[in-house]
Amino acid sequence: MATDYDAPRRDEVDLGEDSLEELKARRADSQSGAVDVDEVEVAESFELPGADLADEELTVKVLPMQTDEFRCSRCFLVHHRSQLAVERNGELICRECA
Repeated sequence: MATDYDAPRRDEVDLGEDSLEELKARRADSQSGAVDVDEVEVAESFELPGADLADEELTVKVLPMQTDEFRCSRCFLVHHRSQLAVERNGELICRECA
């Protein structure tokens, strides 16, 4: 049993004065950590990889490419100009692909 050494100590006389109902309530409070959970509700909230999401609607705000960005000619990702490694024959290549 864990002991809280910071808690004020009580004499044996004080311990004997606790009523049975108070002790039962304290015991019930300390064991109330277990929560009844509906497994079906929990299972519905999980997203499985490869799940059919055909009926889901995705709303994302798409911004056009900014003036300080470029599209890598190998991975086709948009990067900031600071990620530019090489420019060959007009093809821009990022540091990850170089």
